[in-house]
Amino acid sequence: MEALRLSERVAFKLAGLSRTALRYQPKTNTDNSVLPRLKALATQYPRYGYLMLHGLLRCEGWVKNRKHTYRLYTEEGLQVCTKKRKKLTRPRQPMEVPTAVNQRWPTDFVSDQSSNSGHFRVLNVVDDCSREMVGQLVSVSISGRQVARFLSFLIEQRGKPNKVICDNGIDFTSKAMFFWSMET
Repeated sequence: MEALRLSERVAFKLAGLSRTALRYQPKTNTDNSVLPRLKALATQYPRYGYLMLHGLLRCEGWVKNRKHTYRLYTEEGLQVCTKKRKKLTRPRQPMEVPTAVNQRWPTDFVSDQSSNSGHFRVLNVVDDCSREMVGQLVSVSISGRQVARFLSFLIEQRGKPNKVICDNGIDFTSKAMFFWSMET
């Protein structure tokens, strides 16, 4: 009797399996060196999801692949703390008046419209002591990365101020600004 010859593809199809299922077995959790640091960051920043934690780990040189961070995050059952926010009541503190140049730079966005209905935005950076315009960034749309690059450029030109002040609006709440403030 002659043996039945089947290709690998046909044999797997008849068995109801896929070839990739055997070739690519899911990796077991062999690299646990990142896990203690991930847990420490998750307890330190309970409102950060895996992407923000991955960004912090990447800045520290622990990981490169966000899927690896996601796998560890889900295997450990970590999740964002979703408790209701409490209204903070802080006593108002008077702002000190700057006495020298480059002590404090207030920043804010201004929007306007040209005569042909073209909208644009301007980021103004002012020195509080001398009331001098440190810099202006004009564009149709200004991203957080552009703001971070522009502020780094101004610091190279004029020196680093003691404080950069901004309002608590949505303009300065991007990840790019968060990581820029951690670097500088």
